[in-house]
Amino acid sequence: MKTLLSVVVLVAATLFSGATLAQTQTFKVATLAPEGSDWMNQMKAGARDIAQRTDGRVKFKFYGGGVMGNDKKVMRKMRNGQLHGGAFTSGSLADRFSGMHLYGMPFVFANAEEATVVRRAMDGYIKQGLLDTGLVSFGLATGGFAQIMSNYPVRNIDDLKGKRVWVPEGDLISYAAMERFGLSPVTLPITDVLTGLQTGLVDVIGSSAIGALVLQWHTKVTHISNMPVSYLFAVMVVEEKRFNKLSAADQKVVSDVFEKVYKNFDLANEADNQKALEALQGSGLELIEPEPGLLKALKNGSRELWYELGKNNVIPMDKLKEIEALLEAHRSRASASTE
Repeated sequence: MKTLLSVVVLVAATLFSGATLAQTQTFKVATLAPEGSDWMNQMKAGARDIAQRTDGRVKFKFYGGGVMGNDKKVMRKMRNGQLHGGAFTSGSLADRFSGMHLYGMPFVFANAEEATVVRRAMDGYIKQGLLDTGLVSFGLATGGFAQIMSNYPVRNIDDLKGKRVWVPEGDLISYAAMERFGLSPVTLPITDVLTGLQTGLVDVIGSSAIGALVLQWHTKVTHISNMPVSYLFAVMVVEEKRFNKLSAADQKVVSDVFEKVYKNFDLANEADNQKALEALQGSGLELIEPEPGLLKALKNGSRELWYELGKNNVIPMDKLKEIEALLEAHRSRASASTE
């Protein structure tokens, strides 16, 4: 009887242990955020909160500083199961969902207020579009506006002619814009930009102030053109098939925690970007004002490009028109309030 009882207890313990292990899910997530940065610290704090609130059933392990490679390598590792998620810039996911191009097209927004107006109406569409391709997201976090940074003043389009201008790997929109304006685009993954600046492979980059500061690009440039070129944002995604292995309750915990983290990023990054711009100027970088008429010419040329891309189904035309309608209405209200 004792022997039989021992066997029953052993089997029960084994089955219980197996059930517990089956419930435990560890998400391996890659990011460019360096170890020790505020971004990484907040994501790790979120991971600790999730582990505590799920009694250890759900864990997140972050690989920072680009150690898992560029965005293409991270996506490949997600497909083969080495990774389960990543934090990406918008254009990096456009192959999965073309709507990711919409906010980042050159010269769509004149300022952060315009971006906020459009995002209130369109962020849900971006999130659902990613989900439709099998990616669960937790919200968007602005990176500010990309500005032209170089080792010489850029006041007009001629100042860029013959110069090697960095285009992020996979960013078809920026590449097409460079070609339209007769410039010389050089495609590199974000992880190679610092080396590209050091070796002279690229002469000009487009970056937000906070991005240039965190990634140390500011150490290899001397001038910033005071002109908002394109709106930058980042998003953290995990594979839906992995996420669906969690119970509904645990899914809610993960979503609640990381949506709060990304909301905090979004609110803080705009202010942090302004502080970063001041820090760059304090470190010796010179802020250059573009010549009159340059911004208008670039906007007009870019708008023609948007519609060409829409007609070729590179970006969703219906959503492009919706964004323009939102901006037109906002600008009309702003103009009326100042009269």
